[in-house]
Amino acid sequence: MRNFKSILAAIIIVATVSMVSCKDNKAETKTETTEKQGKEYTSVYVCPMHCKDSGSDKEGKCDTCGMTLVKNEDHKANGHKHE
Repeated sequence: MRNFKSILAAIIIVATVSMVSCKDNKAETKTETTEKQGKEYTSVYVCPMHCKDSGSDKEGKCDTCGMTLVKNEDHKANGHKHE
């Protein structure tokens, strides 16, 4: 009878630990969008380095790093993704 109680207690402990460790971690995971928001990602012309607020509606250079702004469609066309 003592072995039965020990085995039953061990099974309960293992089951409890399994349930707790396998819980759904949805609250801990962050949901990220595949497309970034902000002027540096959504403007007609963007900096290849995506410097903060570097996007523009006309050609030019990035105010932050000095790189030439590229047309957003061309920038995305070469397989560049924001993940």
